[in-house]
Amino acid sequence: MKEELSLRERKKRETRQRISDIATLLFAQRGFDAVTVAEVAREAGVSTMTVFNYFPRKEDLFLDRIPEAADLFVTAVRERAPGEHPLAALRRLTLQLLDQRHPLSAIAERFVHFWRVVIDSPALRARAREGVEEVESALAGALAETEVADPCLLAALTVAAYRTVYVTSARRLMAGDPVEEVAEDHRARLEAAFAALERMAA
Repeated sequence: MKEELSLRERKKRETRQRISDIATLLFAQRGFDAVTVAEVAREAGVSTMTVFNYFPRKEDLFLDRIPEAADLFVTAVRERAPGEHPLAALRRLTLQLLDQRHPLSAIAERFVHFWRVVIDSPALRARAREGVEEVESALAGALAETEVADPCLLAALTVAAYRTVYVTSARRLMAGDPVEEVAEDHRARLEAAFAALERMAA
């Protein structure tokens, strides 16, 4: 039964990823507002209802990593080493994302088209702002389980710091700056941000 559930979950994830990939391609080609959910469903070979089962809103088809971001931040705090400060675990996570050139790190030329689609759509920009708030709320919940003095404030400052570093790097890449140069500066800014956060939390 366990293997059967594992297979089912794997198929669900594959379906979700296929829908998201097709939606992303269509949005990149024609713009977010010009593509309907019905078109995405047709291209993916599923019903419109199936699309909404995986993605509650059209915007989530494109900004599909918001839940992953929240989960990564929460997991870093909850599964940190004994005696390790939450900020140390979060610093390690953000540097790992950078080293992996993960989509949540901002560091890769291939992400430039993604950001342009977001910039061109007021709906996507609004959803992105909501996503930041969702990550902040999830992180505050995880920090509340620790001994930090003000979980909500620390979560807000941590997410704001990471967002600022991310956006700065994204803008530089969109301007054509070399990836490795941006990555080096991204690392330095992350280190500086977490050093400041740690001083505040001390």
